[in-house]
Amino acid sequence: MTVTIVGSQLGDEGKGALVDRWGGDADVVVRYQGGDNAGHTVVEGGEEYKLSLVPSGAVRGKVGVLGNGCVVNPRTLFDEIDGLREKGLDPDVRVARRAHVIMPYHRVLDGIEEEVKAEDESGTEVGTTGRGIGPTYEDKVGRRGVRIGDLTDRETLRERLEYVVPQKRALVEDVHGLEIDGTDREDAFDVDALLEEFAEFGERLADGGMTVNCSDFLHHRMQAGDRIMFEGAQGTSIDIDHGNYPFVTSSNPTAGGAAVGSGVGPTVVGQGEVVGIVKAYLSRVGSGPMPTELDGDEQEEALADFIREKGGEFGTVTGRPRRIGWLDLPMLRHASRVSGFTGVAVNHVDVLAGLDELKVAHAYELDGEVIETVPATAEEWARCEPIYREFDTWDEVDWTAVAEAGYDALPEATQTYLAYIAEEVDADVYAVGVGPDREDTVEVVNPYEKQ
Repeated sequence: MTVTIVGSQLGDEGKGALVDRWGGDADVVVRYQGGDNAGHTVVEGGEEYKLSLVPSGAVRGKVGVLGNGCVVNPRTLFDEIDGLREKGLDPDVRVARRAHVIMPYHRVLDGIEEEVKAEDESGTEVGTTGRGIGPTYEDKVGRRGVRIGDLTDRETLRERLEYVVPQKRALVEDVHGLEIDGTDREDAFDVDALLEEFAEFGERLADGGMTVNCSDFLHHRMQAGDRIMFEGAQGTSIDIDHGNYPFVTSSNPTAGGAAVGSGVGPTVVGQGEVVGIVKAYLSRVGSGPMPTELDGDEQEEALADFIREKGGEFGTVTGRPRRIGWLDLPMLRHASRVSGFTGVAVNHVDVLAGLDELKVAHAYELDGEVIETVPATAEEWARCEPIYREFDTWDEVDWTAVAEAGYDALPEATQTYLAYIAEEVDADVYAVGVGPDREDTVEVVNPYEKQ
């Protein structure tokens, strides 16, 4: 039994809340892509847990796995594990031996490359988190990366570092013309310093029995009858293949990534449930086209500020204020098609309560043509003009009482809004988020009970 959780938009859809809720019925929760550029916030009993790498299921005491499709910063990993232990939890986290390691030089290069793009008039600055994600995936594809399994073998680790570090040093010094020695970048390019620090991480991983052959590990767990949840990070529209390239992340948040990034077969994922998580409006951190963005005049900007403050729309990892827009149905149709949604969960409907107007982009106009899905290039997407439909608004209610009473207690206008979304993406509504806490979710269908 598997459930795959996928972001339907530009990330920050509230995936962590659903992983936390339905993760209670799972035995193993697997992150299959991305790194500590992801931000999942889980709220339980008023206690807030901000996670960027540890799978959200750790809060529920589930086995968490970082799959081979992830890139792992051991510093972040152990900081988060230690932080959870300080809060009284005992996270059981396993890491795929085939997962690639984010090294300090990757973070340095990430920052340098974003600075270079920011100075370029072509406007290709992505607005990354600066966590070294892209450069790590570059090294993975370039066959010069360091993997988790390498950290547990000191001689292999030295060989890897002695090969790659001089290349990275030359890139900084000879290509970008920047100094390394005598600066705060120096330790990131020191083979001996890196060897000592990361071999120690390897020892801690080995001593804790944390490293696994991910495919084999999950195979045996499923053979034993365990329920698996695959937890995607980021969102469909920043998928490296299916997003608005080049304003994308460096991995595949879509459901296909769950198979590749964990080592289970695509038939395993395909036979399970795939739930798209939808925010009732739109937000994003970073650059790139956003046709429904509320930034046209003072009234729109004031509305964006209202939604941003009410919805807490600030990056979990970066703290940056998120850009705000109306819900974008072409984006959701695309997301449903590329991942094969069997259901959707719509979060933050409470944030839209009390508005004077409510709009949804039903389609786009692109160069005189009406289209109902996102175009393939960012340049085309930037030229899209949204074609809006207006919906009745709803008032503030006691959302806690609504969560307790169930779907029929939602305001009629909210139900109309949700029914429209479900029809357009051809997937039933499985849950509705009406607040940040685990209990602030109206559950319509538990995906594990459908299998």
